[in-house]
Amino acid sequence: MNWIILIIAGLFEVAFASCLGKAKETTGNEMYWWYGGFLVSLTISMVLLMKAVQTLPIGTAYAVWTGIGAVGTVLMGIFFFKDPVTFWRIFFLFTLIGSIIGLKSVSH
Repeated sequence: MNWIILIIAGLFEVAFASCLGKAKETTGNEMYWWYGGFLVSLTISMVLLMKAVQTLPIGTAYAVWTGIGAVGTVLMGIFFFKDPVTFWRIFFLFTLIGSIIGLKSVSH
């Protein structure tokens, strides 16, 4: 169950990073709504991470959490913020995904 909680925490990390990206693109009241989304997503992500590390090894949990956030944020950047897609970006993205899966598979 705590692995599921950790995955959800990682998805909220993607959400807070995406809110920062959207806030950068907007002005006025809309910008503040995106910053509000950032704060809500950040809080949920941290609370879920704290819950997950109660039973999971901290090093593994933190690495998986940041890895999910990194992979998700790169994909959000590519699909929604028009970040560049190059061979090396995709290569290292898959390397990161493999590392996350590897850490999960060798952890208890």
